[in-house]
Amino acid sequence: MRLKELKIDPITMRLEVDIMEEQENFSIVVSKGTAKMTKLPPHGETKIITHQGKVKRVKFDEGEEF
Repeated sequence: MRLKELKIDPITMRLEVDIMEEQENFSIVVSKGTAKMTKLPPHGETKIITHQGKVKRVKFDEGEEF
């Protein structure tokens, strides 16, 4: 699974991420009170698809240079 759900504190409604723990580039998407993180590929595109103001899907198109 590429998308990892992140915990949002239900009392404060805050999201805390230790950026020093992550070694790679990443993106966080928040929609409908849910937060998910995904690592970005070294070569490729990551598209966030929305519909009517809500995130519908995250698409990955990866490649490798040679």
